[in-house]
Amino acid sequence: MSNLRLINETSATDGVLSVSMTDIFSADYDIYKLTFSDFQSNAGFGLDMRFINSSGSEISSSQYDRAKYYMPANTSFGEVRATDQNYIDRFIDMFGYHATGQSAFGVCYVFNPFSSSSYTFFLAQGGLVGSNGSFTKSIGVLTELSSVGGMKIYSDDTDTFKTMKIRTYGLRVDS
Repeated sequence: MSNLRLINETSATDGVLSVSMTDIFSADYDIYKLTFSDFQSNAGFGLDMRFINSSGSEISSSQYDRAKYYMPANTSFGEVRATDQNYIDRFIDMFGYHATGQSAFGVCYVFNPFSSSSYTFFLAQGGLVGSNGSFTKSIGVLTELSSVGGMKIYSDDTDTFKTMKIRTYGLRVDS
């Protein structure tokens, strides 16, 4: 029996700049897995993210810290670190390399989101497949003690989604 329980499936439709998922985190699980599949954009961009509190409001305080290692196929690898930001910039990066028919992917783990006595952490990786592929591994934390109920995923540019499917799973820990 799998320890993953499907909680939610959300799809992005053509032409939208963002996707909000509320009420996907609860006290039922401490660890969540989100998968991003069938992602195509109308141009290439990275996925930015903010958490949504359990009341349904975006958390836009400057309490996001993150680090990212990016690995593009056509140039040097590099890293980016930032503290006290009001969002997570390009937690999965696909910017500038989109071509018709290419599809991107990603996975993100979120730890302790619903607990108001712990920080909310995440790990993410993913990218764009193809000759000009771009891959990212990132980590981050919301250093605010609040109960997180969801996430908002949005373009880091003015480009829009074409398609994307996001599945949220709760990870059951057996003792």
